[in-house]
Amino acid sequence: MPLYAVRMDVAIPDGLDPQLVADTIAREKAYSQEIQRGGEWPHIWRCVGEYSNISIFDVADNERLHEILWGLPLFKWMTCEVTALATHPSDINA
Repeated sequence: MPLYAVRMDVAIPDGLDPQLVADTIAREKAYSQEIQRGGEWPHIWRCVGEYSNISIFDVADNERLHEILWGLPLFKWMTCEVTALATHPSDINA
C-alpha cells in the first residue's frame, strides 16, 4: 500500500465559541485514534512550538487518504501538505 507523509497545520479562527472548539478537538482526537488503531495512520509527530503535526499514512490509495483527511473534524481549519513516499535505494531495511 502507498505511504504518504502529511503535514497538517491548524489555524483555529479567533472568536469561536470555546465549547465548539473544545468539542471539535475532542472529536478530532477520537477520530484520529480510531484511524490509528485501524493501522492506516501508523505515525504522528507534533511539530515543536506549532499547532502542527507530521503524520505517516499507510492507505490503499489517494482516494482513501482524501477520505481520511476530509473526515478530520479540524479539517476546515487546516492546511495539509501531502507527499507520496517511495522506498529509498539506500535504505538498509528495504
